[in-house]
Amino acid sequence: MQIGVNSTVPAQNLLVFQTKRASFKCRKSPLNSLSTESTRKHLSNLEKLLQKTNQTDSDRVNKPLTNGSISIKRKGLFEGLKLWDIKPEMKAAEEMSPSHLNRLQRLLSKTMEYSPRNNLGSRWREYHGCNDWSGLLDPLDENLRREVVRYGEFVQAAYHGFHSNPAMPVDEAPLPRHVALPDRSYKVTKSLYATSSVGLPKWVDDMAPNLGWMTQRSSWIGFVAVCDDRREIQRMGRRDIVIALRGTATCLEWTENFRAQLVGIPGSDDSNQRVECGFLSLNETRGAHVPSLAESVVQEVQRLIEMYKGETLSITITGHSLGAALSLLVADEISSCAPHVPPVAVFSFGGPRVGNKSFVQRLNQKNVKVLRIVNNQDLITRVPGVFIGDNNSWAYTHVGTELKVDTKMSPYLKPDADVACCHDLEAYLHLVDGFLSSNCPFRSNAKRSLVKLVNEQRSNVKQLYTHKA
Repeated sequence: MQIGVNSTVPAQNLLVFQTKRASFKCRKSPLNSLSTESTRKHLSNLEKLLQKTNQTDSDRVNKPLTNGSISIKRKGLFEGLKLWDIKPEMKAAEEMSPSHLNRLQRLLSKTMEYSPRNNLGSRWREYHGCNDWSGLLDPLDENLRREVVRYGEFVQAAYHGFHSNPAMPVDEAPLPRHVALPDRSYKVTKSLYATSSVGLPKWVDDMAPNLGWMTQRSSWIGFVAVCDDRREIQRMGRRDIVIALRGTATCLEWTENFRAQLVGIPGSDDSNQRVECGFLSLNETRGAHVPSLAESVVQEVQRLIEMYKGETLSITITGHSLGAALSLLVADEISSCAPHVPPVAVFSFGGPRVGNKSFVQRLNQKNVKVLRIVNNQDLITRVPGVFIGDNNSWAYTHVGTELKVDTKMSPYLKPDADVACCHDLEAYLHLVDGFLSSNCPFRSNAKRSLVKLVNEQRSNVKQLYTHKA
């Protein structure tokens, strides 16, 4: 059977076929992969459709030709052919729909938009983990989603505070540091510093004097902030104290990360309670002009508890990567630093394992609640593993409750995104903001802007969105 395109196709459709015909000549037709019977069936459908279109269009031949009419006729033609049954990828992508592009335009704007800020009221303890977030994670409660993203932004502020001025003075104590908080209802009350117990040879500094901050033993690692806005305190149901800790940034911090042997906890009555040597070093070591991280946090929390005596308080510790690991050690320190310590909860992003099973039991006995936000594709959350031997004392174990997200669930990120993207904090917040439940796709009404994600992870964002950006 032969189809004469010029004689059969109406004038309105001729332009479409002439435009497409050149590309079909260069590529193998998907019809060639079908059986003879199937080919006849599709060609027969094509002939009937063209005849029907010709009869329908004869009444409109005098109407002006518009781009819209061409699009409508072309849609009808492809629907009649059912080409998606032949070659599925030829079906129009949802990503190109007008509604999706409108949403994309909003997400690519620089204006930050958040999920609704609802009143937590009497349920604040539930959102703070008193029941280990039972019934709130899958599907993810919208109030908890906002809280998790908000605490993640405190960690981003810690990163920004460090990178804006990473160098530490050599001969004197550091001056107070300004931190731009994402939530104006909080104010910073204390800067925190972590110090490595190991050092690098002096010749390293001599060879790279401009990178002195990379080799310094003590570095600014985060801050303590307290909610100072009455309306926000009323909304949250308590006055919240936040401790935010950034991830690895200096050479010596990387060195401590790789000191993976398990060691005993100073002052512990149980010799089986062990934590990673490098993390413990950064938490316990004093600097030349700054106290240790553990000392600073304990002193500041004790001061704030005394200052706001009689009020309902909570302590929230949040961190990413190395900061997530140190969050557990900080939580262990402050959970017993006063006779009546407020409820302590940890919100960690992309954290490694920190200690053994006995350390997990130690935190549970102190009623420290831990919510670990974990990306399935993030390798950092799987280390360290077993150190030596078969005894539980030498096996690393995760702490707390897990909220699991997945890079592959995002319609914006490439499914084969690299290790850096899968561990990136902004990627974590993007995934949490879009997470509905483990068996649901990325939510269509996600609020978080894509601008920062595109700027920081452009090579891992799908090409369609980088072009639109």
